[in-house]
Amino acid sequence: MEKGWLNLEDRVVIVTGGASGIGRHTVQTLAAAGAKAVIADVSVNTGEEQDGAWCVKCDVTRQEDVKAMADAVVKQFGKIDALVNVAGINLPRLLVDVTGERPEFELDEESYDRMFDINVKGMFLCTQACVRQMLKQGGGVVINMSSESGKEGSQGQSVYSATNGAADSLTRSWAKELGKYNIRVAAVAPGILEPTGLRSPAYNEALAYTRGCKVEDLSTDYTKVIPLGRDGKLDEVADLVTYLVSDRASYITGTTIDISGGKSRG
Repeated sequence: MEKGWLNLEDRVVIVTGGASGIGRHTVQTLAAAGAKAVIADVSVNTGEEQDGAWCVKCDVTRQEDVKAMADAVVKQFGKIDALVNVAGINLPRLLVDVTGERPEFELDEESYDRMFDINVKGMFLCTQACVRQMLKQGGGVVINMSSESGKEGSQGQSVYSATNGAADSLTRSWAKELGKYNIRVAAVAPGILEPTGLRSPAYNEALAYTRGCKVEDLSTDYTKVIPLGRDGKLDEVADLVTYLVSDRASYITGTTIDISGGKSRG
C-alpha cells in the first residue's frame, strides 16, 4: 500500500492488539500509507515506537485503561480519526468433552468469560471511548475485526465464533446509530490465514483435540476447501482494513466484508 491514493496522511488511527498478528500488519500498512498509526496493546509501553507507530499500553477489558488510552492519543495527536478493533483471543474448547480424556479442553466459565471480555467487551469499551472523541470532531471510522466463523460456526470454537457473531451485530447496530454523525462502522471477516505467533503449540494442541485429530493432521489441503487454493495473507487483510479506513470507502458502513478466498458464504 503506497502513500497518496488513500489520502491517509496525518490521519490518526488506533489499532488495538497492534503489536502482533493482523494488528501488527495493519499498523505497518497504515504507517506505510502515511497515517499516524497508534498501537494500543498490553505488551507495549506508552510513548515508545514500533513499526513506525506510537504505542500506548492498554488492557482493552479495563474501562480505566481504555479511557486513559484515548486521552493519551488525543493529548499526543490532538484527535482520533479511526479505530481498528483487532485485539482478540481464541481458546479452542468443546461444549462437552465426550470422551473425558482432556477435561481442560471443555468449555468452562473462565474461558467463556475471557473470550467475551477481550473480544466483545474490549470492542465495546474502545469504540465507546473513541467515538466520544469522534463526535467532537464531526466524524470518524471504526473497523471491527470479525471472522468467517461468526457466520459459519466452527467445530471446537463455538464461543470464539459467538464473539465474532457479536462483532457483526455490533457493527450493524453502531453504524445505524452513528451514521447521522458522519461516523462509519464496518467489519472485516478473514477466513483461514497464514500462521502467526499467536498460533502456539498449546493452541494447536487444543484445536487438534477439539477436532478429533493429531496436531500434525491440522494442516489442510486448501485446494479442497478454498476456491483460490491457498490461505490468506495478513497483508491482504491489512490492505482491506486500510482501504476501509480511508475516504475511498466513504459509502461503506454497517456491513461485514468477507475475505476468505471464496471459502465463506459472506
